[in-house]
Amino acid sequence: MTIAWDEHKPPELDLIKDCVHCGFCLPTCPSYQVLENENDSPRGRIVLMRVGHEEDTEVSPQMTEHFDNCLGCMACVTACPSGVQYDRLIEQVRPQIERHGARTRAERAHRRMIFELFTHPGRMRALAPLMALQDKLGVKERLGERIKQPHLRAMLRLAPPVKLRSAMRRLPEVVPAQGTRKGRVGFMQGCVQRAFFGDVNAATVRVLAAEGWEVHSPRQPRCCGALMMHSGVEEPAKELARATIAAYEGFDFVAVNVSGCGSSMKEYDHLLSDDPAWAERAKAFVAKTRDVHELLVEGGEPQATRHPIPLKVAYHDACHLAHAQQVRSQPRELLRSIPGLELVEPADWEICCGSAGIYNLVKPEPAAELGKRKAANLAATGADAIAAANPGCSIQISAHLERPLPLYHPMTLLDLSIRGERP
Repeated sequence: MTIAWDEHKPPELDLIKDCVHCGFCLPTCPSYQVLENENDSPRGRIVLMRVGHEEDTEVSPQMTEHFDNCLGCMACVTACPSGVQYDRLIEQVRPQIERHGARTRAERAHRRMIFELFTHPGRMRALAPLMALQDKLGVKERLGERIKQPHLRAMLRLAPPVKLRSAMRRLPEVVPAQGTRKGRVGFMQGCVQRAFFGDVNAATVRVLAAEGWEVHSPRQPRCCGALMMHSGVEEPAKELARATIAAYEGFDFVAVNVSGCGSSMKEYDHLLSDDPAWAERAKAFVAKTRDVHELLVEGGEPQATRHPIPLKVAYHDACHLAHAQQVRSQPRELLRSIPGLELVEPADWEICCGSAGIYNLVKPEPAAELGKRKAANLAATGADAIAAANPGCSIQISAHLERPLPLYHPMTLLDLSIRGERP
């Protein structure tokens, strides 16, 4: 008997059977909202997962397309009244699609280029001077819509403004704790984050140190493997996961300020469950991994004084923080601890902005529609600025705002408040 899925971790039938096809997931699913196709909804994809277990089936081009259209935002997991583990199911399907999916050579080459660039901070830093020159010359505005190839047009539009000083910043390997010492924390620098958002990493380290943590920032590994893991590129993701675990085993906690990285690092136990040498080490690693907002709130009453920042801020829920990690109240609590800061909420907070790892690079049209919706909802709050805890979200929202609004990581605002400075 031949079926679509191979024997290595196919989507589990017991998890598939949990879905009762009630439809509560539909209003929260971004791909269904944009594409309006039942097969591009969570329950539709679960039907396709079951079909893949039937005799004489294969991973057809249509099936590949429907799974590739999934952003992996996990909003359906938050909405599901039956507790369907769609997060587990889609993570099992992605590698199957990667191995057997009907993609063209051009599509495979495009994906490989993304992983060869965006998981290597050194390579991105090498591009920083060129990107800074592009900003200065206004290349994005000059070329813009003249580029007809949608993937190239999307990459140009999404290219973030680069500050060379931030791109070349190197964090000190150890920053001592201030005040009452709470322990030793290993800080994950990330790949895109360290290359293009080095100022956010520096702010995060200052906040942690001010709140009593001795902060260690190892330079290796270069990447946690999140982009690959969420895209089904399993073996390279496993290699990076093992390297990450090995680098951070000696700390009380592992702190992450990128929601996509944090959600993947908290899934290493699933990724390495069939590896006898690493399964237990992965479980121990997951148990001490914290999003930085979690870590600060769990640490109790703040010890560093907050100074006023009179600013109206719209908070954007990054999907891999709000849905995948269930971290929603902690960032809001930290932002509200800043005197003078008014926090406002956008409509449809649970709908993805369209960034979703590499989604806005491989599916630029639906991603752009979602980006426009999210940017409009955030702007409609009348906020002076936006707070977002994921670099992909910040890049995506900035690219689709009709009027410029500054975007800050919550750690940046907290750092400014502690140091008594204004944005």
